[in-house]
Amino acid sequence: MITQNKRLTGIVLGVAFLLSIPLIAMQFTNEVNWGVFDFIVMGVLLLSTGLVVELVIRKVRNADYRIGLIAVILVALFLIWAELAVGIFGSPFAGS
Repeated sequence: MITQNKRLTGIVLGVAFLLSIPLIAMQFTNEVNWGVFDFIVMGVLLLSTGLVVELVIRKVRNADYRIGLIAVILVALFLIWAELAVGIFGSPFAGS
């Protein structure tokens, strides 16, 4: 079984890996154009999502509730990500 500290390390390394994808892509194409602020926002969004999921895993004992809460957290992540990327809701935070 994975210890709690190894899971936290995995979360941080996972965020670093995911953020390295656009960083590497920026070296090869002009289609990806992220600034420092974009990396900070996405890093905070991914890290906070990972940490909240970890909190749910540690604190919620009922498996059905745990799965439901993690699903809600992931849906919220994707909705916020989509809003920041293309503005599906038209909020002032939209990226377009």
